[in-house]
Amino acid sequence: MASTDDGVLLYVYQGALFKIADGVQVPKAGSLFFCRHLQFRPGERVLELGTGAGLAAILAAKAGCRVVATDVVPEAVECARENVLINGVADRVEVRLGDCYEPVKGMTFDLICTNPPQMPTPPGREREDPVAAADNGGVDGWEVLDRAIQGAPGHLAPGGRLVFTIFAFLSQKAAMAKLEAVGLSPRIIGREVQAFPRIGYERLDHIRSLDTEGTLPRTGLPKTIERFVVQGTQPP
Repeated sequence: MASTDDGVLLYVYQGALFKIADGVQVPKAGSLFFCRHLQFRPGERVLELGTGAGLAAILAAKAGCRVVATDVVPEAVECARENVLINGVADRVEVRLGDCYEPVKGMTFDLICTNPPQMPTPPGREREDPVAAADNGGVDGWEVLDRAIQGAPGHLAPGGRLVFTIFAFLSQKAAMAKLEAVGLSPRIIGREVQAFPRIGYERLDHIRSLDTEGTLPRTGLPKTIERFVVQGTQPP
């Protein structure tokens, strides 16, 4: 639920309270779908890439994990740090500013999780405002995801898992192939039909040109899109 009080936006989820700062997105359907399929084991070392308001990181800490959460947006880092304090998990969560794996050089984790920007953006259509940037997955939607996948083996402990979401139009087959290419064992651990993202309508022709598995209707406006939670597991 969300409420406003003197300009402060608060969000409550699974018994945790989140203050949403300017420049930080309120958790949307994709974020909640992502969090519902994360399995946290007490004592695990968890990395969340692109933490935003700190949703998954704080849920992991409340489940007994030790967490590092990163984001490239300074406003998000400050917001997540405040939410860590609000929820009383400062002894289990460290929030760091930086791009992808740069803030955690030399560290390994049992779980790396990320729900990154993955909306395909036609060339020349990039925007700098926070809302657009939070959805910009590059020309093919894989720009941020590819970096998360490629860097994961060097930051996963034996048997560790990388967990991320994708829209169906990014291709299940592509996700499986990308994980296998870096030596991770892939599988789909969750799926859900969601409303088609509003931002997708303004770039629908471009998205259709990338939709190799035909997940979208070829004519008319799609009302829904399937979304997947994908896991890649490091060998023991």
